[in-house]
Amino acid sequence: MRYIVMSGTSDATKVIEFLSQDENNYILATTVTDYGGKIAESAGATEVITHALKEEDFINLIHDKNIDTLIDATHPFAAVATETAIESSEKAGIKYIRYERASTILPESELIYNVNSFEEGAIKSKELIENNDGKLMHLAGVLNLYKITEVVGPENVVPRVLPNNFSITKTLDTGVPAANIVAMQGTYSKEFNMAIMKEYNIKAIITKESGESGGAENKINAALELGIPVVLITRPKVEKLDNHIMVRSINELRERL
Repeated sequence: MRYIVMSGTSDATKVIEFLSQDENNYILATTVTDYGGKIAESAGATEVITHALKEEDFINLIHDKNIDTLIDATHPFAAVATETAIESSEKAGIKYIRYERASTILPESELIYNVNSFEEGAIKSKELIENNDGKLMHLAGVLNLYKITEVVGPENVVPRVLPNNFSITKTLDTGVPAANIVAMQGTYSKEFNMAIMKEYNIKAIITKESGESGGAENKINAALELGIPVVLITRPKVEKLDNHIMVRSINELRERL
């Protein structure tokens, strides 16, 4: 079989590793960064593309590479990418499968503030920290960091980002002081997250409802145990997914393939 796997997440890495167990499979991984491309290649991708693709690009690739199935394993917040993938698959006449991690299991707490956008989250975050003489921990990805710093002030934000040149450069470009940057890769225990929040005098956190694979539960539970408010950006709804296959595990994917 011949696949396109839209990559850039830990979920995509699992998908590629699974598909590559069959040496007869051709796996074309698409990402938007060189860093993501290296991870996809290490996972077993046959070929990697490391720049953003438009609908016509996907359709051309599907035809040129004789693709049978497109597996969309992008982040739950990459709604535009998912819509593009669905439309491309439909027009090219191939199977589309959405691999999406399960939603975060959240405790009941008055300290959790659900918001629908980064803009709304920035306003709420500023409100929460401005009278508390502390900082906001940004756990919601580097690409949207500027939406937070523009409102809260870069000196008041402690972003946790991946330890690569792209992420650190994007962070510094927002004006965040180097001393505020926490560069780490992977998911960590509640206790470890608590230690970081104490060290940086965090008075609120902002994160995305990214699911268990993104470590959101440990981040949120760490903040709640310390009595720190959580600004939670909820997942966008992609209406086009209603009529398409969605799986949440490799076992489910195996059954669908």
